[in-house]
Amino acid sequence: MSRPLRVLLGVTGGIAAYKSAEIVRRLRGRGHAVRCALTRSATSFVAPLTLEVLSGQAVLQEEYLEAAGSGVEVHIEAAAWAEVLCIAPATAHTLGRLALGLADDFLTTTALAFTGPVVTAPAMHSAMWSHPAVRENVETLRRRGVRFAGPIEGPLASGEVGMGRMADPEAIAAAVEAAVLPGPLTGRTVLVTAGPTFEPVDPVRFLGNRSSGKMGFALAAEAVRRGARVVLVAGPVHLGTPPGVERIDVRTALDMKAAVESVAPAADLVLMAAAVADFRPLHPAATKIKREHGVPFLELEANPDVLAGLRAVAPRAVLVGFAAETGDLGVHGPAKLERKKVDFLVANDVSRKDIAFDSDANEVTVFRRTGEPVFFPRQQKEALAGGLLDLFGGMLPS
Repeated sequence: MSRPLRVLLGVTGGIAAYKSAEIVRRLRGRGHAVRCALTRSATSFVAPLTLEVLSGQAVLQEEYLEAAGSGVEVHIEAAAWAEVLCIAPATAHTLGRLALGLADDFLTTTALAFTGPVVTAPAMHSAMWSHPAVRENVETLRRRGVRFAGPIEGPLASGEVGMGRMADPEAIAAAVEAAVLPGPLTGRTVLVTAGPTFEPVDPVRFLGNRSSGKMGFALAAEAVRRGARVVLVAGPVHLGTPPGVERIDVRTALDMKAAVESVAPAADLVLMAAAVADFRPLHPAATKIKREHGVPFLELEANPDVLAGLRAVAPRAVLVGFAAETGDLGVHGPAKLERKKVDFLVANDVSRKDIAFDSDANEVTVFRRTGEPVFFPRQQKEALAGGLLDLFGGMLPS
């Protein structure tokens, strides 16, 4: 942390609001000034006096809007004072109001007047988090540059275990700092690959895989947020380019190899999250193969192993491989780590439906050349990207 920040902490009405006191404590412990703005329902979960004592500042509440002649000045002043707005917990209702630009209480009115970085820490039941309306609101906010800390998988207020638990206060405090302060990857170049490759059988058919590209895109977006120059080499996916990312679109494994090798020599960190095809048809048909001609015989040849050849291309870079397995991670992970000559190997079990290729969440084990494997429990891919970059960034020379 290079300098103290002015943080406006918005607290909304969810059971996770009790953790707001710890968020204030963590932020102040890092040297930041904190002011708290509570919604009316938040006061049912946490006492304003508690946050006033911990922050050393008067708590902003609805009364400021209700007091004649004072509302406009106070919410504009609060927005001007803050360098970063953090909303924790952010309920499903609050995310919807932010996405729609509604301003029906002190917090959302202040949010509309605020022009700096916004960090939200969602907290809700897993069924609510996965609802299409909530997912659409989240994507709308992401496109506007709103940052998300969590949610994570864990025990919920309902007594169940699922995705929707608010991120830990320490992670939220770190996300607040990352939104404003110079990122740990400033001055670095990060190369990320994402998605599948399609190997042509004929002009209308191809051999491919189910990779969605979501993990690679999440890593690219997080690396940009940390200050890096990011080049994303993307296979055929239907995902928007994260703001600030340089994108190169490719289709086949040979295309990806050429693109990667053109960028990798200048990279400090290479994240090979793409699912590159191991084989391709030896003789793709020039015209569409017709059913009436009988079942075709496809002769395959091996594609080049893009990852295994990278050490020679980018000898100074930290190299990270990804392995989508269907079991026995403890066997296949270390073996691939050695075979591919990488510094880290991120392995996950895609036979599990809850972390399959197209899932928004993932659970991985990271095998590394030095030290014991690191396990990351199931969490949103955006949150996982942050944890992975924390790990990989520690290997970069200062």
